Amino acid sequence: MKEPPSSSETNTVSLKGGVSMPLLGLGVFQVSPGEATRAAVATALALGYRLIDTAAYYGNEADVKIGLERSGVDRSEVFLTSKVWLDDQGYDQTLRAFDRSAKLLGVETLDLYLIHWPVERLHLESWRALVRLWEEGRCRAIGVSNYTENHLDQLAAHSPVTPAVNQVEFHPFVYRSSLLERCRSADICLQAYAPLVRAERMNHPSLVETARKYGKSVAQLLLRWNLEHGIPVIPKTTRPDRMKENLEVFDFALSPEDVRSLDELSCGFRVCWNPYD
Repeated sequence: MKEPPSSSETNTVSLKGGVSMPLLGLGVFQVSPGEATRAAVATALALGYRLIDTAAYYGNEADVKIGLERSGVDRSEVFLTSKVWLDDQGYDQTLRAFDRSAKLLGVETLDLYLIHWPVERLHLESWRALVRLWEEGRCRAIGVSNYTENHLDQLAAHSPVTPAVNQVEFHPFVYRSSLLERCRSADICLQAYAPLVRAERMNHPSLVETARKYGKSVAQLLLRWNLEHGIPVIPKTTRPDRMKENLEVFDFALSPEDVRSLDELSCGFRVCWNPYD
């Protein structure tokens, strides 16, 4: 378990290669393209968020760019993540997909670029393209999403370069300790999407009781649980009050007993795809 950082300057994790990534960011999956995304990004940055996670599949990269410009926050202060989708995988296709995303986002360099999903065979060629982008300095860090232990082993067998990040669904109802340990052993940072279970099971008695114990909301409890495991989080919301609430997770820590109690809620309940199928 990790103690809560003492200041906003320490609310980051160091990825391999020394790239610093915020522990908490805003995800924009299922945020409608257009004004909804622009307003969400601008509001989040105004509140203090410094990580925005998007993807080609989301269809809102151009609006992330506008939201960033609207916020007035300098690009150098914002950690931008995007991802290559299934239809664009393969070596040349991935390189072209990166160019499109970079253009839509209005950047020459992405802070983190991920393979969104491990397409059989093609993901190894996509990874080779990501390695090239990283070596050319067009990505500060590269990684994967929805990768299981088996997918990570496939990459390790084909490339000396390992991912800096593996972004997966992670919350107490899918506590994947074996994947977490596999990533730690390879110096891969596990990052949680859907850390709030997309608002499902928020009334679970164990969550409600534990949150009340700390004087926090269930959402804050779920985010803090991930942070206690050393896992950065990218909760999605378009509501300013929820954005602010989600930021207020660095002023308390869960006891080891409460972390273990929440670990035991794991039952395979998912709100997204199951990469093990």
